[in-house]
Amino acid sequence: MDILYSNETEHEVDRGLIEKTVEAALEYENFSKNCEVSVTIVSLEDIHGINLEHRGIDRPTDVLSFPLIDFKRDKLPENGKIYLGDIVLCYDKVLSQAEEYGHSVSRELAFLTAHSMLHLMGYDHMEKDEEKVMFAKQEEIMDKMGLKR
Repeated sequence: MDILYSNETEHEVDRGLIEKTVEAALEYENFSKNCEVSVTIVSLEDIHGINLEHRGIDRPTDVLSFPLIDFKRDKLPENGKIYLGDIVLCYDKVLSQAEEYGHSVSRELAFLTAHSMLHLMGYDHMEKDEEKVMFAKQEEIMDKMGLKR
């Protein structure tokens, strides 16, 4: 598994925790294929622009996921690297949401990374039943990492 990592902010971000969370999500889903994920840490202003450009939503968000595979439609290649997609994480939101929800910055960073990884592996939360499944998986990944609420 390869993680292409870029921190485009002035913040000191726990890259090791992001890598552990990516690995934990892959392990949880029994995804043992040779894969690559891109993780970019951006500012509030940058994620606002990306959210507007790609989703038409004129406000900042905490994390954006750009999957490269449609698991409902695409067949995974038997050999070679699988490019799962891109995670764009706003560290300003990580900090503010950790305070808002009353938990550690580490928990929020791992939670948003796990959330985004599940999107890259084909999960969504647009429908109530999908949301229930995806959010349960997020919590189980967090619990296995020892980052319970």
